[in-house]
Amino acid sequence: MIIFRQVFLLALLLPMISACAQTVAAGAMPPQPDIPILTPFQPSEASLSPSPVYLPTAIPGLWIAPSAPDELRLDAEKSAAPLVDSREVAGIRLDLVTSRPAENSSTWIYALAAAFPTVSDGVTFDELKASWNGSAGGLLMTASTFDAMKPVFDNQPGKGVRIVAAQDLSAELWQERGTWAILPFEALEPRLKVLEIDGVSPLRKEFKVAAYPLVAYFRLEPEVVQLPVSNRDKLVTVLMTGTTALVRAISYKMQTNGITYPDRDIGDWLRSADILHISNEVAFSSECPAPDPYDGHLRFCSALSNIGLLDDIGVDVIEVSGNHVNDWGTSALLSTLDMYSQRNWPVYSGGANETLARQPAILEREGRKFAFVGCNAPGPDFAWAGADTPGAAKCGDYGWLVDEIRQLKAAGNIVIATLQHYEYYTSEPQPLQLEDFRRLSEAGADVVSGSQAHYSQAMEFHSNGFIHYGLGNLFFDQMGIDYEDGTRTTNTRREFLDRYLFYDGKLISIELLTAMLEDYSRPRPMTIEERSAFLSEYFAASGW
Repeated sequence: MIIFRQVFLLALLLPMISACAQTVAAGAMPPQPDIPILTPFQPSEASLSPSPVYLPTAIPGLWIAPSAPDELRLDAEKSAAPLVDSREVAGIRLDLVTSRPAENSSTWIYALAAAFPTVSDGVTFDELKASWNGSAGGLLMTASTFDAMKPVFDNQPGKGVRIVAAQDLSAELWQERGTWAILPFEALEPRLKVLEIDGVSPLRKEFKVAAYPLVAYFRLEPEVVQLPVSNRDKLVTVLMTGTTALVRAISYKMQTNGITYPDRDIGDWLRSADILHISNEVAFSSECPAPDPYDGHLRFCSALSNIGLLDDIGVDVIEVSGNHVNDWGTSALLSTLDMYSQRNWPVYSGGANETLARQPAILEREGRKFAFVGCNAPGPDFAWAGADTPGAAKCGDYGWLVDEIRQLKAAGNIVIATLQHYEYYTSEPQPLQLEDFRRLSEAGADVVSGSQAHYSQAMEFHSNGFIHYGLGNLFFDQMGIDYEDGTRTTNTRREFLDRYLFYDGKLISIELLTAMLEDYSRPRPMTIEERSAFLSEYFAASGW
C-alpha cells in the first residue's frame, strides 16, 4: 500500500516534471557543476552523458478542511502526505462540499442529542434553528461540527452555539439539562439521548438521508485513500425484551384472535432489529390443555402452535432462564429446545444439561460478535439444569458467569448479560439486585438486563456498561396484580423494550421503547402522555 501511494504521488508530479524539462530546453540551464571545457574535436564521456533532469523533491501537501470530522481526518492522513495550512498550495484536499458529488464522496450524518434522562423525544427543525440563532435554549458542539453545520443553517452566525471539546459534551449536557448538542453520529455515546428532528431519527432502520437536515458531504481530491461512504454503515441494533409466557389469557386470545394477535401493534419494532432477544419462560407441549384465561394455577405450558408468534416477529436468540421452563416436565423442555434448533435459534442461559446451559450464544453481525450469557438466581430447584437434565443455568455464586464474561470480552466479543433474578414489584432495584447486576457489569458486560421483572424497574450507567434491572413483561397476561394488603396495581401493564445501537462494535446509543398491555395479550406503543409520565417516573427512580 505504501508503494502504491508513492507511485500515485509520483504520478501527480509527472506534469510538473514535464514542465521543468520544457523550461530547461527553452531557457537558461540551471547552475551546473564545474566541468572542463573541451573542443568539439575532443569529445569526453562527460559531454556524452545525458543532461541531468532536475526533479522537484516536495511531496504535494494535504489540506484538511476545519469542518472534517475526526474519522475522516484520520483516514485522509493515511495518505502519508505532509499537512499544509493553505488550501491553495495543497495537492490533496479533504473538503466540505455543499451537495453530494456523484462519486468519491462521504455522507456524514450528525445527531441532535441531549442528556439520556430527557423525556422529550424530539424537536422541530424550526426549534433547532432558533437555538442556533440564540433565540432559544443552548446548543453545544465542537469547532469542526460548527463549521460543517454552517451550510445547513444557511451560514447564519450561530449566536446560540457554544463551542466545547468533544470529551466534554456529555458532561455538559448532563450538567445543563435542557441543552442540546450536535455531534457526528459515530461520536455518540450511551449517556446521550438522540432526539428526532421533525419526526426523523438517524437511529431508525427506515432512516432516509433526504428527509433529514443534519447531513454534511466530504470529498477527498484526488482520492489517494478510500474514505468510508458513510458514518452510519456499520450499525447493528439489538432489541432486548422482558418476560414472555404464552399461557392463560394470552394463549386464549391467540387461539381466538389469531396466533400473531399479540404483536399486531409492536411487530414492526421487533422485526426491525438486527438481533431480537426473547426470554421465553415456558415450554411448548403437545399435551398442553386448552388455555383457560381464569386458571389461577402457576404450572405453565404453551400450545405447540403458539411458537408461530415467535416465528412472526423474527426471533434471533432465545433466553431459557425462566422459572417455569420445566413446569411441564423435562421432556417438554427438550422438545422445545429441538423446536428452537430446527429454526436455527441459538439459546443461552438454559439447555439440555448444565454444561450446555452455561454456554453463551454468539451471533455475528457486521463483522462483530455479540455474546449472550445469563443465568437463573432464584430457581426453583426443579427449573435448574442438572448434569444430565435440561433446565435453566443456575447462577450460584456467579463466579462461573463472571469468568465467562471476562473471557468473552478478552476475545473481543460484545457481551450482553441477562439475569432471571428475584421478582420485586417496585420500580427501585433492591440491594441484592444492585450487588449481583453490578458484579456482571464490572466483569465487562456491555449491557446487563433483567428478564425476571413483571413490574418494570429502574436503570443506571455503571462501570463501562448499562444496567436495566427489569424491563417488565413483553407477552404475558398481567393486566394487574393484587398486593397482600388488598390494594391493586396495574403497573404490570407498562413495558420497556430496550433498543441498543452499536456502531463499529461500540455501544453508541440506547433507545427506551415503551408499551402498554391491552386485552390481556396485546402490547401497544404508549401514547405521548403515557410515555412522558412513565419515563419521568423511572428517570426519577434511577436517581436522575
